[in-house]
Amino acid sequence: MTTFVPPQQRATWQSLQASANQPMAHLRELLKEPQRAERFQLSAGHLHLDFSRQRIDTHIWSQLQALATESDVLGQAHAMARGDAINATEARAVLHMALRGANQPTPPWGQAISAQVTDVLKRMLAFADTFYNGTAKGHTGEAMTDVVTLGIGGSDLGPRMAAQALAANASPHVRVHFVSNPDAWALHSTLRGLNPATTLVVVSSKTFTTQETLTLANSARRWLLDGGVPERALGAHVAAVSAAVDKATAFGVLPENIFGFWDWVGGRYSVWSAIGLPLAMGIGSQAFREFLAGAETMDQHFLSAPVDQNMPLALALLGVWNRNFLNCPTHLISPYAWRLEKFASFIQQMDMESNGKSTRVDGEPVDTATGPIVWGGLGIDGQHAYFQLIHQGQHTVPVDFIGVTQEDTPSHGLPMAAEHHRVVLLNLNAQAHALACGRDAHDTAESLRAGGMSEADVARLTPHRQFRGNVPSNVIWMDALTPYNLGSLIALYEHKVFCQAAIWGIHAFDQWGVELGKTMAKAMESGA
Repeated sequence: MTTFVPPQQRATWQSLQASANQPMAHLRELLKEPQRAERFQLSAGHLHLDFSRQRIDTHIWSQLQALATESDVLGQAHAMARGDAINATEARAVLHMALRGANQPTPPWGQAISAQVTDVLKRMLAFADTFYNGTAKGHTGEAMTDVVTLGIGGSDLGPRMAAQALAANASPHVRVHFVSNPDAWALHSTLRGLNPATTLVVVSSKTFTTQETLTLANSARRWLLDGGVPERALGAHVAAVSAAVDKATAFGVLPENIFGFWDWVGGRYSVWSAIGLPLAMGIGSQAFREFLAGAETMDQHFLSAPVDQNMPLALALLGVWNRNFLNCPTHLISPYAWRLEKFASFIQQMDMESNGKSTRVDGEPVDTATGPIVWGGLGIDGQHAYFQLIHQGQHTVPVDFIGVTQEDTPSHGLPMAAEHHRVVLLNLNAQAHALACGRDAHDTAESLRAGGMSEADVARLTPHRQFRGNVPSNVIWMDALTPYNLGSLIALYEHKVFCQAAIWGIHAFDQWGVELGKTMAKAMESGA
């Protein structure tokens, strides 16, 4: 077994620190370099990454790639794909890649796991299509019109985000709703407009013991019964995504409507599993398979692309540079597509639950910064809120801008959709440029003079209206917001998070802080 070397003791880390200690040109100067825009670009599948606005030069970029090699990041990635128990604190494999790669002729995780995945996926998609196609019936024989999904954390964030992102693929026959918070108003506001006779409740809980989810489930079950669903017919109105078949059956779920998954699927990586059942109901089996295929394309790229062409690894290395060497404690996710409204929240859990760690893989305390605070939301909305701090505040906040080049809003519903899209993309490009280049005192003063301002006012207002710029950012482009491309985008971030954990030497796939809160809640409830 290779001896673990802490990050700060690696030669490449030390050379990067030396580079970070040297003065570097402002981004407005770096962006003038010939071929810079072409040099710092990568593509994978239908995604394109422009990282020319990162505060790096070719020397630093080479050093970062050397850090990845010295840290054996891609070697660790292949260990994950083989099914090695890389989740060492729980003695588990980490195989979310198997969920979208089951059709591979020689999968690294073995045929037995692929067979299990294929079986559950086939059953799940057949069930989902009855709702997507409008053929599922309730106990009265009426067609089912609504699906209410109850789950929290990874059982909610991924399917909820993807369902909104893929609204263009939504079924005309069924509406999918998500409830995660046990506050009674959350459930009430969803159920009050629905008909129990035409509603299915899906309970998503691996153990069928999650307190928040079971509180919601018991209340929704009562709503079904009080709304006229006979207890003997309850099986037509409930389904479960769970490994606890006995508990789900006792709740009233028919065995054929229970869809399981495995301990090698972490919650925040589970949208590809049966946890994605509500998503499949909303977009249909064909689109769901395209979603899986997009993720598998990114998996294959990640496992086969060399260090200098590997998009997830590039995102990870740039994040390490910003976090550890430029000392940026936060990271902003800023999509410029309304349907990606919940993407930042989804990535927030994925990243912070994975890499919010302070213990190394060797059991020693970490001696360098690990996962950043990840936050964000829609870029256009952010421009009129927190972007002020990013432009002129005292924090340097690296940004991932996410854009979609093609407009696909139905023209018969909104004839001016193309103009909307033009405005959105104009703002994305303008913000990326403004954050990078800023505006110095000289250019600010000239701008104020050009507006007819007196010299006294120019002198007074220039300090307030100049912008330091030099804010690093990536722009991730997709040609269209399709199931395939969304799958690739999610997998891109999954692998980025993995790569950063591999460099920092921390475990990315446990979440003991989450477990502590659950344990304390149970102890308080029992009076212990």
